[in-house]
Amino acid sequence: MEYKYETLDVKVEGGVAHVMLNRPKKLNAMNQAFWREYRECFTKISTDYDIRAVVVSGNGRIFTAGLDLMDMATVTGGKKDVGRKAFNLYHHIQELQGSFTAMERCPQPVIVATHGACIGGGIDLMAAADIRYSSPECWFSIKEVDVGLCADVGTLNRLPKIVGNEGLVKELAYTARKFTSAEAKELGLVTRIIPKDDLLKESLALAATIASKSPIAIAGTKHNINFSRDHTVEESLKQVALWNSAMLQTQDVTKAAQASLQKKTATFAKL
Repeated sequence: MEYKYETLDVKVEGGVAHVMLNRPKKLNAMNQAFWREYRECFTKISTDYDIRAVVVSGNGRIFTAGLDLMDMATVTGGKKDVGRKAFNLYHHIQELQGSFTAMERCPQPVIVATHGACIGGGIDLMAAADIRYSSPECWFSIKEVDVGLCADVGTLNRLPKIVGNEGLVKELAYTARKFTSAEAKELGLVTRIIPKDDLLKESLALAATIASKSPIAIAGTKHNINFSRDHTVEESLKQVALWNSAMLQTQDVTKAAQASLQKKTATFAKL
């Protein structure tokens, strides 16, 4: 498959896709083209079984400045009446939400590597990823209240479940204050802090490790962790039992067992 975009630079090697936000002169601000292309990119990745893990990074000085306010000012509905404006904006916001939900739903694990700054929509993006690495100097801000709106693309919905501290999420969202990578790690938003020069290398190395595992096992693990987040323990246990009643029949289980006994590295077919 080909991945050619205006706002993204995508490279695929060794089962790993590297998706780079690529508007460095605009601090990787998220314009309408970005939202469309990000959704298209991850929808395509989700059925590209040559890809087994994904790294998302940003080109330039920072990871992203968030929403491109000048570009998005054109989607308010013009001179339509209030009801029609609201109707169209509702569906437009759902389309934007779908861009990061497409990443969350793809069967391949996604590692986000942030540097410099991650503002507004960048935290929405991070919250939909599986693993989040950051460089030490990176700072974060849930910036939306400072531009007169509430975050509507995932931060308010996913972040409380990630960090387990609703009060602190409210503080960060109500004030839009900056917080450091060290605080983000303490909260649980950031998984690891890695020196900037090593950030991408470490992220790609982790993706390569994940890509070496059984894709059936990895996809099932991602699906069931995400399912458990949104359901009760009882419902989640039933779901994973149902999942494995089918997936345990894969030849990957036998291959992995044989490789372990023989002290070899198993090689697994793509999905």
